[in-house]
Amino acid sequence: MAILTVTNKFFMNTRRDFIKISALGLGATAAVGGAAQLVLGAKLEDFIGYTDDSPVLRKFPTYCEVCFWKCAGWAHVTEEGKIQKITGNDDDPQCNGRLCPRGTGGVGMYSDPDRLKKPLMRVIKDGKQTYREASWDEALDFIAAKMKKIASESGPESLALFYHGSSGHYFSHLLNSFGSSNLAAPSFAQCRGPRDVGLEATFGESVSSPEVTDIRDTRCLVLIGAHIGENMHNGQVQEMSEAIDKGAVIITVDPRLSTAASKSKYWLPIKPATDIALLLSWIHVLINEGIYNKEYVEQNATGFEQLKQHVSSFTPEWAYGITTIKPEIIRQTAREMAAAAPSVIIHPGRHATWYGDDVQRTRAIGILNALLGSWGSRGGFFFKEGIKLPEFPHAEYPAPKWSWKDTLDGRYPLANMAVTTTIMEASIPKPGNDKIIKGWFVSGTNLPIAIPNKELFAKAVGSLELLVVVDTMPMEITGYADVVLPECTYLERYDDVRDTAHREPTLALRMPAVEPMYETKPAWWMAREIGLRLGLDAYYQYKDFKEVLDWQLKQIGLSLEEMQKIGVKKMPRTKPVYAVPGEPMTFKTPSGKIELYSSVLEGAGFPPMPVYTPHPEPQEGFYRLIYGRAPMHTFSRTSNNPNLVALMPENAVWVNPQVAELWNIKKDQYVWLKNQDGVISTFPVKVRVTERIRWDSVYIVHGFGHHHPPLKYAYGRGVNDTEMITNVMVDPVMGGTGMRGNFVTFITENPGKEAKA
Repeated sequence: MAILTVTNKFFMNTRRDFIKISALGLGATAAVGGAAQLVLGAKLEDFIGYTDDSPVLRKFPTYCEVCFWKCAGWAHVTEEGKIQKITGNDDDPQCNGRLCPRGTGGVGMYSDPDRLKKPLMRVIKDGKQTYREASWDEALDFIAAKMKKIASESGPESLALFYHGSSGHYFSHLLNSFGSSNLAAPSFAQCRGPRDVGLEATFGESVSSPEVTDIRDTRCLVLIGAHIGENMHNGQVQEMSEAIDKGAVIITVDPRLSTAASKSKYWLPIKPATDIALLLSWIHVLINEGIYNKEYVEQNATGFEQLKQHVSSFTPEWAYGITTIKPEIIRQTAREMAAAAPSVIIHPGRHATWYGDDVQRTRAIGILNALLGSWGSRGGFFFKEGIKLPEFPHAEYPAPKWSWKDTLDGRYPLANMAVTTTIMEASIPKPGNDKIIKGWFVSGTNLPIAIPNKELFAKAVGSLELLVVVDTMPMEITGYADVVLPECTYLERYDDVRDTAHREPTLALRMPAVEPMYETKPAWWMAREIGLRLGLDAYYQYKDFKEVLDWQLKQIGLSLEEMQKIGVKKMPRTKPVYAVPGEPMTFKTPSGKIELYSSVLEGAGFPPMPVYTPHPEPQEGFYRLIYGRAPMHTFSRTSNNPNLVALMPENAVWVNPQVAELWNIKKDQYVWLKNQDGVISTFPVKVRVTERIRWDSVYIVHGFGHHHPPLKYAYGRGVNDTEMITNVMVDPVMGGTGMRGNFVTFITENPGKEAKA
């Protein structure tokens, strides 16, 4: 039977099946340039083609796309046009010439034989949904036609974007030009949103990415759920090493002896879900003993008397009964912070969606920093400065008739970005709802893994009339797409100049080191081609993105040609990096001061000061599931990278020896996990028996256990922790999805749950 093109009727009336791309046998399976196949135990050199005597003829500036830190570096290319290795750029203050394992292993993204290679379109063949290869013109024409149809029936606002990484800017511009502002970064509701909102309510601004933490000069660093050294936020890891060498006191609060905890003077193995109690008790000690920074607070803060009364009963003895941290340790660590002030940092972390009261936990962290005088102080939080490149000229965006704010329905009053879950809710038709999302673009984010509410995702994606997925790899999300657009890797394309504000104003260029492999394209090209098909020529007054970059750089006295040679350009600061000691500061809060008592939260109907609320505890035989990072992986983004898989091929579940003995579980034994709602992991996971985890908790690294066979190196390796996250605790302030209220037990016999390829 001939392959049929899909019809609009098909999408509206037929369930969207998940399609396994591997079953199609599409494209070449061997990567260009002789990429090695995975051999566990092989040396890293076998994968990146590195030898000491390899002649490197040219190097090209780039910045990394493996995590948000975006370290600047050089891609070294041989005479044969093969990327030999990636090294750091010495002039980049975000990496100081040194890359983490992910950065050096980034060439594996380029050489991965499982990469997407050609555009794919969903069709019906022999009565079943499948994909077929398509030309770029056919795929883009189809997308543009569907967008026009959706807009004519429901308005352009009925299209939404979920994005992560550099590609998001180009599709944001496309949707803005078309008339939609429904742009959602899952990192807001699933990661950093509570941190940002909590700090903004306190100081009037957050800590940016990378964070404005002056770790290299700190005298005391407090990590509460922040895993520096495992999250491999490069600059912070380097600065923490410097701080340790200088004798800084490190205090780590974590149910697990993390890498950072092992380097700390104090490890506080806190009972999970009790962090706010500890923070309130620290605040109590600082105020009750009079060891807070009195001059700083008097000059810069408001609400101190209300705070003093609020924490009067939160003694270390009170906190001990909740956190299991002894009162003398609580007092001793609080005094260590006070002795180091103002050169002290209570680190706010990045992944802050834990228990549903996460804005208030960040507020407590902010208040502690305020009492110690660290905001604007050397060794605390510095003032960032950057270079804002002018936007390339284009027509004014049309004003949408409605936006993501309308999907909130009165909820989450302090959400300052689109909330992923409410955009998904708006994608499910409801009687009387005329603000409906009918089409998604998904760029650089693997929603089935990133989103904790799997049922909501399934309902939403099954209701769509159009789903376009842009990615370099056949991630789980690609199996739901109507059209899959293969993006070339960051080593094969131009992108926006990195202009992140930080300690020094810098610019970093990314340019192609090699031509795109297969039929892959950069995201800017895809968005522009769709835009032209929609008649949006006034928003795309360029043919090549190099024109945009050169124009932007020339506006500030630079040029693309110059940046191609140097990669990174440092610029002089125009403002002090720290506040002048003893002089009052002005903050972007309603009062103009640090708000210990938050008028913003009070006005929105929430407690103006942090409140500890007990959280559910595991039933007998279950243990709290804690998840985290590994130095060589960035969640699911790198779990199929052959270079990095060679370093860490699978995750393991950390189990306390007492628990292992109770269950008769041995080291390296494979078990299945079952959560409190009866969900059993698809694949088994290896057990790591260790004293480094509390008896009431287990720990696994996120990003493993892929059930999508096209990811040959990642498929079936370990447990996907998001399978176990079925209880989601939503932060009422901004909609963050707390994911640490889930508990698991062990199944030692095969439950027959393995996914079938």
